[in-house]
Amino acid sequence: MAEVGEIIEGCRLPVLRRNQDNEDEWPLAEILSVKDISGRKLFYVHYIDFNKRLDEWVTHERLDLKKIQFPKKEAKTPTKNGLPGSRPGSPEREVPASAQASGKTLPIPVQITLRFNLPKEREAIPGGEPDQPLSSSSCLQPNHRSTKRKVEVVSPATPVPSETVPASVFPQNGSARRAVAAQPGRKRKSNCLGTDEDSQDSSDGIPSAPRMTGSLVSDRSHDDIVTRMKNIECIELGRHRLKPWYFSPYPQELTTLPVLYLCEFCLKYGRSLKCLQRHLTKCDLRHPPGNEIYRKGTISFFEIDGRKNKSYSQNLCLLAKCFLDHKTLYYDTDPFLFYVMTEYDSKGFHIVGYFSKEKESTEDYNVACILTLPPYQRRGYGKLLIEFSYELSKVEGKTGTPEKPLSDLGLLSYRSYWSQTILEILMGLKSESGERPQITINEISEITSIKKEDVISTLQYLNLINYYKGQYILTLSEDIVDGHERAMLKRLLRIDSKCLHFTPKDWSKRGKW
Repeated sequence: MAEVGEIIEGCRLPVLRRNQDNEDEWPLAEILSVKDISGRKLFYVHYIDFNKRLDEWVTHERLDLKKIQFPKKEAKTPTKNGLPGSRPGSPEREVPASAQASGKTLPIPVQITLRFNLPKEREAIPGGEPDQPLSSSSCLQPNHRSTKRKVEVVSPATPVPSETVPASVFPQNGSARRAVAAQPGRKRKSNCLGTDEDSQDSSDGIPSAPRMTGSLVSDRSHDDIVTRMKNIECIELGRHRLKPWYFSPYPQELTTLPVLYLCEFCLKYGRSLKCLQRHLTKCDLRHPPGNEIYRKGTISFFEIDGRKNKSYSQNLCLLAKCFLDHKTLYYDTDPFLFYVMTEYDSKGFHIVGYFSKEKESTEDYNVACILTLPPYQRRGYGKLLIEFSYELSKVEGKTGTPEKPLSDLGLLSYRSYWSQTILEILMGLKSESGERPQITINEISEITSIKKEDVISTLQYLNLINYYKGQYILTLSEDIVDGHERAMLKRLLRIDSKCLHFTPKDWSKRGKW
């Protein structure tokens, strides 16, 4: 059995922790750092196959030294630019040997698109064009299908087929409770935002104009042992104390403090409670800077320009980085708008969460980063932020999608929102003159402002798409209907479009800056 003094960075061994059921378990963990406080050693561990927000400092009593795995001493492999590769002890950065041998680069997450291949027999059916509904005189037998649908993974650079996918909605028991056939989709208003060639950096490295585009996706190639470790112990924000989940690049001298104090209105940080109290006597803000564009009850949304309110935007990014691992931090906030959701009481407007978006997005992104602060999670505010982002897209007259990759919690929230929104549309359809209600994928996208690829992937996730007698149908089972109705009863917070006062700007015009 190894001794405590032999444990070094990169070692792997089982570590005792409590799970959600308050039971002891011994998952495998990696030692990321070792420190000595008053003669007592502490070990910073990352649990393999667990989210990084669970990383923590532990004492040697929680380590199973009998099963320790020391890091292998391997020669550093040079990369293409001659720089040494990542250290072998890092599980997140290992590259499969097959990918290296073939010379292929590992893909960044791609969008999954359904491409429907219609059978040749359909060509002989009258009115069998892709955009035309097909009639069916017999009841649906869900187990009898003439062909299977194909699912292909298409890279973002691959053109997405522009055909409207016809669909009919049937309950799975074959009754005529809800049945929808397809109608030709309507053309959506084109995107009024264009690209600006002048916004790109000049060849000599000096920006010729303010940067108007940007992405907040984290580049994991620059990840190192410092950014893999939480550096802030605790944050006091108003009446809440927050325990950060991830690394955030606050000044180095603040990382040794037991508590970091933030003004909840301007988000400036201080070393002590006395510094915060002195700041509050001079800070006259009682709400986020910017324009209040929505208010209903105690919920308000403020639109903040990253160029006009640079200090607030940077402080907001620093706070958000404590809880977002898949996004990076931009000190250049000029290309972004920030929409901050607040809750009002007699003391002011308290920040609940926010999302940011690019002023100009070539990928139709309507969200770059989105976050609900931990004290307000599991209360419906996440879906409210998502719903508000799509409400803005409706006013702008275009469809939108969040910037990828999403965090695990973000993916759950978006998938739930997409499912509820699309099911709400399908279940609200009514038949006319005894015929099946009709709808197309394009029409669902147009009504909800959800991008067509997200609509199709959600229908696939819910397993609603079936092929029957020459046309695609959507099958709603009783379980799905009942589950949706129960979920909507719990969803009390909704965006009221009448309370939104928002006028979109054409950011391609330099004068708007």
